[in-house]
Amino acid sequence: MSNSYAQPILRTADLSEALHVVKRLLDFADLEDLEIDFDGFVFSADVLTPLLELIPHSQWYAAGDTGGSSEKGDDPAAHFPVRFRAFAEEPEVVGPFLDVIGDSLATVRWDFMGWPEAPEVGLDVGGARGAFVTLGVNVRDLDLEEPSADYTVWVHVKYVEAERAPWLAAKVGLSVIGDLVMAPY
Repeated sequence: MSNSYAQPILRTADLSEALHVVKRLLDFADLEDLEIDFDGFVFSADVLTPLLELIPHSQWYAAGDTGGSSEKGDDPAAHFPVRFRAFAEEPEVVGPFLDVIGDSLATVRWDFMGWPEAPEVGLDVGGARGAFVTLGVNVRDLDLEEPSADYTVWVHVKYVEAERAPWLAAKVGLSVIGDLVMAPY
């Protein structure tokens, strides 16, 4: 198994604009087996507590040297900031997650079966590997290392199908605005 590659196509201060672009991209996707993954750096119990209530089977672990984690049954209050993760969630969780996340750094990744055929760039239907859209919240990168005050939308593709990213961006009236980078997962 290999990682997907992602390319940013939108950076905006307007969450509704970013979500609109995500929706338009998903209109092109084969949404069979759609799942949502969440990743974030959380700095306070005011954010983490409602996240854990929203997604009870999520996980957290200390982002620093304290070694705390949900797997150990530790109290997260002694370990901030923490890395929050949840996988294979339903789409209905996205809105409440975005309502709760506040100033924390986060990504929301839509994971689905594939991208459509892109005959203009010589590509057949794309499979599940590399078929993602990610929304960055308060962050400029997929590794949650570059805080920002805006939102970024990335399209994910297979490395050998890199031409699909600008093609997808053009399909929603945009263009790529950064380099193609390997996604962390």
